[in-house]
Parts: sequence; C-alpha cells; structure tokens
Amino acid sequence: MIAVLFIVVMGLVIAATSLFGGGGAAAAAQASVPWWALTAVLAAFVAFFAGGIYVGAALGLLALLAGFGLSDRPFWNFIGEMIWAPSTNFVLVSVPLFLLMGEIMLRAGLSERLYRALNVWMGRLPGGLLHTNIVACGVFSAVAGSSVATAATMGSVALPYFEKSHYPPRLVLGSLAAGGALGNLIPPGITFIIYGLITETSVGALYLAAIGPSILVVLLFMATIFWYSFRLKLREPAGTARVTWAHRLASLSDLLPTAFLIGLVLGTIYAGWATPTESAALGVAGAIVLSLIDRKLNWTMMVESMRSTARTTSMIALILFGAFFLNYILSSLGIPQMLAKFLTGLPLPGWAIMLVIIGFYLALGTFMEGMSMVITTIPLLFPVVKALGYDPIWFGVVITMLVEIAMISPPDGTVLYVLQGMRRQPGPITDVFSGVLPFMLVYMLAILVLMMFPAIALWLPARMM
Repeated sequence: MIAVLFIVVMGLVIAATSLFGGGGAAAAAQASVPWWALTAVLAAFVAFFAGGIYVGAALGLLALLAGFGLSDRPFWNFIGEMIWAPSTNFVLVSVPLFLLMGEIMLRAGLSERLYRALNVWMGRLPGGLLHTNIVACGVFSAVAGSSVATAATMGSVALPYFEKSHYPPRLVLGSLAAGGALGNLIPPGITFIIYGLITETSVGALYLAAIGPSILVVLLFMATIFWYSFRLKLREPAGTARVTWAHRLASLSDLLPTAFLIGLVLGTIYAGWATPTESAALGVAGAIVLSLIDRKLNWTMMVESMRSTARTTSMIALILFGAFFLNYILSSLGIPQMLAKFLTGLPLPGWAIMLVIIGFYLALGTFMEGMSMVITTIPLLFPVVKALGYDPIWFGVVITMLVEIAMISPPDGTVLYVLQGMRRQPGPITDVFSGVLPFMLVYMLAILVLMMFPAIALWLPARMM
C-alpha cells in the first residue's frame, strides 16, 4: 500500500516538474507556484496519512518530494541546519520535563489523592462525580501539560469510582474525555510551547492568555453536567453518607501536593522568576521530592517514568523535525505568502475568513493528530492570521482549543481511544463517541465566545507582560 502511494505521489511530482519546469530562478518559483502543484502536494499529504505512514516520516518524505519536484535550490545542503535549529531551542527542553513530571505524579499516587479530595467537596452536587472528573482533570492539567497524560492518569483513577454507580457510562466517559482534553489548554500546555516556538510568540504570554478561556471552558462543562443531571435526575442515592465540614477540611491535605507543584511551576513563571523550561525542571524536582516524602520513590518507578517520557518526546520530536523540513521547502517556494494573499483577497470580512480557518481545523482534526495538525499548518496559516489583523497570542489560544477538539473528535481522537482502552467493563467505543459529542459542541461554543470577546484571552497578558 505504501509503495503504491509512493509511486502515485512520485508521478504527481514528476508531472509537476515537467509542467512547472523544475528549474528556473528561485525568485520565479516563489512568484508563481501553480495551484495544481499545491493540489498535488495536498493530495500527497492526504494519501500519506490515509496510508498509515508515521507522521514524522510522512512529513519528511513529502518535503523531499516537493523539494526535488518544485524547487531548484540545493536544500539537501541545509537539512542539518534546519533540524539543528529547533532541536537546540531552549524552550523545547520543557516538553520532556513537563511530561516526566506528570509521569512521576501518576506513579507516586498524587493524582489519586487529588481526585479523592475533590470528590469530597463536589460529591453532593447533582452529578457530583462528573463534576469531580472535570475539576480534577483541570487541576491535574496545571502540572501535566498534556491531554493524553491527563486523560490516562485521571481515567485510571476515576473509572473505578463509577463501576458500581448509577451514572450513565456514556456521560462518564464523555466527561473524562472532555476533562482530559483540558491538558493542553490549561497552562503549562505543551501545545503553547510548540506554537510559541514556531511563531516566535512569548510562551509566558500564551500561558497568561489561556487562564480566562480555561475557566470559561470548565464552567461551560460543569453547566452541561448540571443540565444533564437535572434532566436525567442524577443525584447521589438517598443512603449516601453526608460529608461533614470536618471531613472536607481534613481532605485538603490531599490537595497540598498538587497545589505545591502548581505554585512551583506556574507561580515561578508568572512571577518572572523562571522561564517555562526552568519552571519545568523545578516541577520535576518537586514531584520527586513529594514522591520521596510519600515513600513512593524507587528505581523501578523512575525508570518507567523516564521510559514513557522518552517514548512520547521522541514522537513529538520526529514530527517537529519533519514539519520544520517541510515548512522550509514550502516557504522557499513562497506558498505561505501565496495562501495569505489568496485568503486576504477573498471578498469576505476578516471574521468570516477566520471561521473558514476554524472550520478547516475542525475537519482536519477528525483524521489528524492534534500536535501534528499544529506543527504542519501553523507556518502556512499564521501569516494569514497576522494579515487579517488578529493577535498572535489570541490565535494561539484558539488553535490550542481546536487541538483539544481534535483530540476528542471521532473517529480518530487520541483521548477517546485512551479511555476506551482503560475501561474495565466491556463496551463499544461508540459509548465514548456519543458521550463526548455534547462537550465538543460546548468547546465550539467557547471558541465563538472567544471570537466575540477576545479580551477574555488578551486582558491578562496586557496587564502583566
């Protein structure tokens, strides 16, 4: 299958070369790359992903084909420099550090203490455990930085609570998927680091801008759960023991480790005492100290944490390097400038073009992994967004929210399959698909609200940066 796709794509590139001329001045190439050539590149892009090729390999191979077919520049002389620049960026070091911190927290049992404490405070609300899912995922996201890590961690903790409960499985899985998706939106989300690296936008400003939208999304999720709770009469059974205030106050001790890490990571960033990378290193040190205090630190736990972190980091790095290679080729052909000129020249207002871009990402997210989506498309669409007059910080928040939607979008949402694989009680994956749909609509509503009131994201960075 892959060989057939390779031959088809090579044929497209050879045809492009013969019609376009292959050689000629580089300036001419930048000025007049034909639309059919762009269509061929896009078709190859879709074909590679449909064929199941690994994302990083697909991006690198597509860059090679596009470079040989449409450019006369000796780009192979610069491949090392292209990859070296992003791989040595100091900000990128924070990615494995944040991942490692989340892995240590999971294996040290800190996430289970967090969930248990929040359930004490929220369990008596209509749909209490569902609210606990959302809030626990939101709090854990403030130290994890990853949607998949948040969904996997909180799913492993939360699902046993529901095995003998009266809650509908679809709503349980949907709330966990929606809450898990918050891992990228709530600082220190990894998507913000990648976006800031590609667009040269301040990661600290992006973190500040994400606070308002994060609160908005969490409140909308909880409002959705309230609505379902009253509609389906989801209340705790009459025989459930009433939680006393003494019990609530005692449970706060289980929140202290997570609160300490949040203050250590985000507090040092917002106070200007540390960069995101330095704060990530502090977070790892803090997680190790907390696991040592709880007597959970051992050699096996650290090896498993580092192995899982290395696996995820390698996947992100390969995608990033392949995307940088492809983006260099496309930029040398002037494609981002052509796309920006085309979209800004449409007889539509700026907000309508932005809706088209959002719709494009929503469609792309149904079959493409969120991180790959950002790394591949941002270099092309970022010039368009700037030409339309939108703030790069605001757009970074919107893109991250679209990544969240992609991670819970059927049929290929990563978070959905993580939760399905963690279910102890058998059931079809359509339970997860149908359960997450209301929360997807809420996420889309939050994006529309952010378009109408951009100050939700921009007010805090304007005051503190």
